[in-house]
Amino acid sequence: MTVIQSKLDASVLLAFFAIYVLWGSTYLAIRVAVESVPPLFAAGVRFMIAGAALYPSARMRGEKAPTREQWRNLALLGALMFLAPYGGLFWAEKTLPSGIAAVLVATIPLWTALLQIFVFRRQRMHWALLASIVLGVGGVMVLALGRNEGHLNWPACLAILGSEISWSLATVLTTFVSLPRSKLISSGAQMLFGGAMLLVCSAIFGELQPLPHVSLRAASAIAYLIVAGSLFAFTAYIWLLGRMPATTVTSYAYVNPVVALVIGHWLGSEALGPKTIVGSTLVLASVATLMRRSGH
Repeated sequence: MTVIQSKLDASVLLAFFAIYVLWGSTYLAIRVAVESVPPLFAAGVRFMIAGAALYPSARMRGEKAPTREQWRNLALLGALMFLAPYGGLFWAEKTLPSGIAAVLVATIPLWTALLQIFVFRRQRMHWALLASIVLGVGGVMVLALGRNEGHLNWPACLAILGSEISWSLATVLTTFVSLPRSKLISSGAQMLFGGAMLLVCSAIFGELQPLPHVSLRAASAIAYLIVAGSLFAFTAYIWLLGRMPATTVTSYAYVNPVVALVIGHWLGSEALGPKTIVGSTLVLASVATLMRRSGH
């Protein structure tokens, strides 16, 4: 094995560690951040800083700036992919365990398929989707009903599911609208728009009156989200997409919830009882069934 090949193999392993473990660990970091910091403010700071780092760095590498039409599209996607999804996720994690939040986020492929079929009519209904719906709904019900021995936790669960429908809608729209060729430019701009919108909403909902006190623990969690989640893991994801089959890279969708459940239980003292395990297994089986059938 050559030195170059050894370095490449090491880089691939590090990149998969980033999208598997670092992304999976961000759910607990979100829970820690919103313990003392208002959720919209915490999310807004995360993406404003991450976008302000990604976009200029891509421009300095010679990537072209978006056109006027692309800026409009990026603003729309910033709302659909960052304002709604992360506003809902950060708010939900004030009361919902981080591991369960990660499992609910894993339903994104299911919502994307449903939008493709019933709204955009670009796919047909098939048995795998029907099976996925049954498994996914069953898993969500077990998770929601099983929390605290029968206590309904529907508001937080519905907030995340609604947020992921917004993300799925944006995912479908990216195939229709004009966007920059550079994923770093596109993502950096969307983060900037989404972060700005989150901070505006934070002000509208009174989170900035008085200005939030950010503890060292919360600041460390937000810094971890920016560096590990939005910069390092995302860059690793883009790098892997250029070198590995998409089906291999998107396997993070199965792994992240498992990592989040384990880390939440181990470091966050979150309950990991039979109902959580059963519900999570059903949701992940739903996603696996759909992605295996669609080849993603």
